[in-house]
Amino acid sequence: MKRYIIRRFIFGIIVVGIVSLMIFLATRIGPDPAFMIASPGADEAELNSIRDRFGLNEPLPVQYFIFIKKALQADFGESIYYGLPVAEIVWQRLPPTLMLVGAAKFISLFFGILAGVLAARRRGSFTNNFLRWFSFLGLSMPNFWIAMLFILIFSVKLKVLPTGGYGTFWHLLMPAFSLGWYFSAGYTRITESSLLQVLNSEYIKLCRVKGLSELSVVAKHALKNSLIPVVTLAGMNIVIMVSSAVAIEMVFAWPGLGLLMYHGAIYRDFNVVQAVILFISVSMVFINLAVDILYAYLDPRIRYD
Repeated sequence: MKRYIIRRFIFGIIVVGIVSLMIFLATRIGPDPAFMIASPGADEAELNSIRDRFGLNEPLPVQYFIFIKKALQADFGESIYYGLPVAEIVWQRLPPTLMLVGAAKFISLFFGILAGVLAARRRGSFTNNFLRWFSFLGLSMPNFWIAMLFILIFSVKLKVLPTGGYGTFWHLLMPAFSLGWYFSAGYTRITESSLLQVLNSEYIKLCRVKGLSELSVVAKHALKNSLIPVVTLAGMNIVIMVSSAVAIEMVFAWPGLGLLMYHGAIYRDFNVVQAVILFISVSMVFINLAVDILYAYLDPRIRYD
């Protein structure tokens, strides 16, 4: 297991290196970044001043080496739009995004797994059909549309929740449910399918022959093994959830990384865009590593040594 974790960690470092190179090239190979930063109609002197300021006059390999060297020191340069160190801005915007994604992940897993278990245990019933319809509806509606629907119902019509902003539990409710609903629908379908397969396995039949209660069979013996694909999907969905949070943060004016990256793209602040994407990539590597470790806990049949 230790050897597997070390191999996975080294593989993750290689992936981060490739991603960092792609991010770097994407902002350098295209149009000259100096034109993106400079004001319209800037003369050559102003463009050269910008290139000197951001090291754009150096050869690409040198620029990339400097970029990696500074990134390892958590130095991503200066934000063109905010006029502050990029690392400082990213750290300021990280807690709101973690709060939003964490709340949405909890909501999606809790309601998704609960609905999946109910659907599997009530197969063919009205409850099963209703939950299938619910999950299909959730998968069919974009997050931003759900967000606007929530604002119309709970803010405009009922006037019980704020339309946007940040700071209180009530500000978090609609963004978290808007972001989590789509993913809960997916967890419902996967939990139902996986649990049905486990419930039909031989060792579950043996548990029933031994006279264990149905609650014990499902909650203690079947659900644990059926959660492996759910955990896999939950880990992989983190990046999708963070990218989906961009639209949610825009709709609710939630001051997180998604809104920061959007503003970075709008205001041509490529240092900010580079830093946010690289930060998400590194986070994804560690999340995948954590998912692999969870595999061994949830299913003892898995051996990596």
